[in-house]
Amino acid sequence: MGFGILFLFLIQTYAFTPNGTPKRSTAKDERIQIHHADRLFKDITITADGQVLVGNVHITHSGMRLKCDSAVFYEASNSFMAYGRVRFTQGDTLSLKGDSIYYDGTSQFAQVFQNVEMRHHKMTLYTDHLNYDRITGRGFYDVGGKIVDGKAVLTSQQGDYYTASKEAEFYEDVLLVNGGKDSLITDTLHYDTRTKWAHAKGPTNLLSGDSHIYTIDGTYNTNSERAHLTRRPQLFNKGRKLVGDSISYNKKEGFCEAFDNIVFTDSSDNNNKNILMGEYGYYDDIKGEAMATKRALGKNFSRNADTLYVHADTLRLYSYNQKTDSAYRVLHGYFRVRAYRTDVQAVCDSLVFNSKIKKLTLYRDPIAWTEQRQILGEEINVFSNDSTIDSIYVERQALLVEALPDSTLYNQVSGNLMMAYFRQGELYQSKVDGNAMLINFPMEKDSSFLYHNYCEAAKLRVDTERRRMKRFWAGPNPIGKTYPIGMAPNEHTRLPNFAWFDYIRPLSPEDVFEWRGKTAAAKLKHIPRRQAPLQSLEKASHTTNKGVAPPPSDALPSPSTDQPLSPTPDSSEKSE
Repeated sequence: MGFGILFLFLIQTYAFTPNGTPKRSTAKDERIQIHHADRLFKDITITADGQVLVGNVHITHSGMRLKCDSAVFYEASNSFMAYGRVRFTQGDTLSLKGDSIYYDGTSQFAQVFQNVEMRHHKMTLYTDHLNYDRITGRGFYDVGGKIVDGKAVLTSQQGDYYTASKEAEFYEDVLLVNGGKDSLITDTLHYDTRTKWAHAKGPTNLLSGDSHIYTIDGTYNTNSERAHLTRRPQLFNKGRKLVGDSISYNKKEGFCEAFDNIVFTDSSDNNNKNILMGEYGYYDDIKGEAMATKRALGKNFSRNADTLYVHADTLRLYSYNQKTDSAYRVLHGYFRVRAYRTDVQAVCDSLVFNSKIKKLTLYRDPIAWTEQRQILGEEINVFSNDSTIDSIYVERQALLVEALPDSTLYNQVSGNLMMAYFRQGELYQSKVDGNAMLINFPMEKDSSFLYHNYCEAAKLRVDTERRRMKRFWAGPNPIGKTYPIGMAPNEHTRLPNFAWFDYIRPLSPEDVFEWRGKTAAAKLKHIPRRQAPLQSLEKASHTTNKGVAPPPSDALPSPSTDQPLSPTPDSSEKSE
C-alpha cells in the first residue's frame, strides 16, 4: 500500500512525453517533491500524518536537492524530517551535511542537527546546530561553531553566514587563527570571505609572532596579513610599544605606521628608555628603525640622570644588535633641533646621539648650555659617562662664554678646537688648540672684580675649581695683558666672535617646541677646509730628456692650516 501511495504521488508530480520519458512540469510548483525512496509507508502511531521514506531518499524543492537514509514527509505542512547521512545541496556552490535536518517548504527554512558541515565555494562551516534561511541566504548558529576559509579558521559561540555576500558575523568568544600563527581574539567580528578582511569591534587582541596588538576597532586581512586599527590601538613588540589614534600594520614587511598623538616607547635597553612622540610615525621591525614627525619629541630616560627632551622636525631612532646583550640606539634629529635636560640644553640644525659610545653630536650652527656657560662652534660633540657629562669637544670657530653672577661681565675662550672636561658634572678643565684667545675676570673672595686678563696663544688651558677659574696656561710665546676693571679697550673686553644667545636657550621641556633661531647676522659663517690639490704628471710633450718634467708649483700639495690639532697636550704643557 505504501508503494501505491508513492506511485500516485509521482503521477501528480511528473507529466510524460509521448515516448514515456518523465519531465519536470513547467508550471511553478512550491510543493516538496519526492523523487525516490526504497520504501514508503505510513504509521499513524509513530508519525501521525507523516509519510515514512526509507533507503536512498531523494527529495527536491525549488532548486534544493536532498539525499538521506530516511525521512518523514508531512504533506499537509509541506515539510519533512530527514535522518542519516543528510546531504542538502543548492546549485553548485552550496551544500549542507548533518545527522538530521528539519525543512519547512513554505518558509524555506532548514535546521540541521549534529556534525553539521556547510560548504559554500571555498568556505566550510562546522557546528552542531545550524539554522539556514534559503530566502535570505543566511545560515546561523548559537551553540558554537567554526568557519574554515583557506588558511583562516574562525570560531565563536554565535555566528551568521550570508551566501549572497559571502560575509560572516561572529559573536562571543571569537577566535581567528590565521595560518596557525596569527591569532585574533574579540567578541564581535565581521569577516568577508571574498576580500579576506576581518573587522573586529570591541576589545580585541591580535597576536602575531613577537607582536601583540590591542585595539577596540580594527580590520585584519588574513591573506596579506595587514591590519588597520583605530580608536587608540596599542602595538607591543620585544619591549617596544607603539600607540596612536590609528595604526596600520604589515606583518610580512614588519612595518607599521601610526597617525595622530603617537607615542613610541623602547624599553628593550636595560640602561635607557627612549620615547618618540609626534603626529605621524612608523616603526620598521626588520631595520630596527622608528620615526616621528609633526611636532616630534624624543625622551631619553637614563638610570642616573634626568630625562633628556629633544624636539626636531623629524626624529629617527635606530636599534642595533637587538637580539643580543649589547643592544644600543642611535637617534637622529633634523631640522630645527632643540634639546633640554636640567644640566644641559642645546639648539642646532641637526643632531646624532649614540647610546653605545654615549656621544651626542650637534651639527650646523650649534649652541650648548650648561649652567651659566654657553658653548658654540661649527660642530659640538658631547660625551657622557653614567648619564652625566664627561667632556665636550667643539670643532672650528669654538667659543665658550661664561656669564658671571650679578654682573654684565663674561669670561670668554675661543679657538679652532676646544675641549671641556667635567668631573661629576662639574667643569674642571678647558683646553684650546689653535688661535686661542681668552678674556677672564678673576673673582675676589668678596665676589668683586678688580681686574681682567686678556691673552692670545697657539694653545691654552684653563683650570676651574668650584665653578671659578683657578689658573690658566698659554703657550708657546703667549701675548697677555692685565687691565684694571673698566680700563681695557673694547677689543680686549669682547672677543671678535663674542655672542650671548640666552634668548634662544630652551628653558623647560615644553619650551623645546618654541623655535627661536639666530638672526642671519649672528649665524656662523661656514669656513670650508682646504683640500690638497691632486698631483698630476705632465704630458709626454713636456718631458725632458732625463724623464718627466717636475710639476708646476701650484700642483704641489699645500698643508691644511685649519685642521684641528691633537687634543693631547704638548711637552711644554706637561712640564708645567
